[in-house]
Amino acid sequence: MKCAGIDIGSRSIELIVLRGDSVVASRRLDATYDPVAQCRALLDGASYECLVATGYGRRLLADTLGVRTVSEIRAYALGARHHFPRCRAVLDIGGQDTKAIALDKDGEVGKFELNDRCAAGTGKFLEFMAASFQVPLEEFGRFALRGSPGIVISSMCTVFAETEVTSLIAQGKPPADVALAVHGSVINRSLSMLRRVSTDTPLVFAGGVARNACMVELLRREIPGEVLVPPAPEFTGALGAALCARKLVNQEPAAR
Repeated sequence: MKCAGIDIGSRSIELIVLRGDSVVASRRLDATYDPVAQCRALLDGASYECLVATGYGRRLLADTLGVRTVSEIRAYALGARHHFPRCRAVLDIGGQDTKAIALDKDGEVGKFELNDRCAAGTGKFLEFMAASFQVPLEEFGRFALRGSPGIVISSMCTVFAETEVTSLIAQGKPPADVALAVHGSVINRSLSMLRRVSTDTPLVFAGGVARNACMVELLRREIPGEVLVPPAPEFTGALGAALCARKLVNQEPAAR
């Protein structure tokens, strides 16, 4: 029996189809201006018995297609624990929000915190900064790792931070050093949220930003314990939703 999960984020949409514990299909599209159409495109031709939606646009999909939903918090907890059963916390830096989640020894969600008020400290912030440096987003982390520490970006407002970056470059600061400072500002903001929720490890770093090598490296420098990254971190929420769908099919207690 196949169970599917779809994660409708602000920047992208991911679909996972499970048969047992095995992923038999995974697809991803940009959310664009019409996320429902993108969801339909992802689901076209997919074979499954049960579908659960999570993410920023889950209610929209529930209203249009009538599917069941699960909160992002619960979905990320399920997805992280599937990859790393010992994990005690999850940090997800998404396109436009950041989630910090504490888990107990049984994998149940304890305290959590969500920041979705603005793009500061999110993937969108890094995307905007990469464009300012004229460096492709997928290479921005490796570019920043060539820098040396010592510079601090004081503003987390995207507009003001760009002005600060421009000023630093104009002062002759090496671009890689400034890029490293940009990444450091995002890490510091994320760590403040995480420490209010949990200091336990192992920590799972999930979401698309976990593909950024500099973000992973800086996080590992600051966390006194294991920092684990799933093989496809951007699919963690969709995986959790698929696991929730499997629980429903098996008539296990539904996710909270």
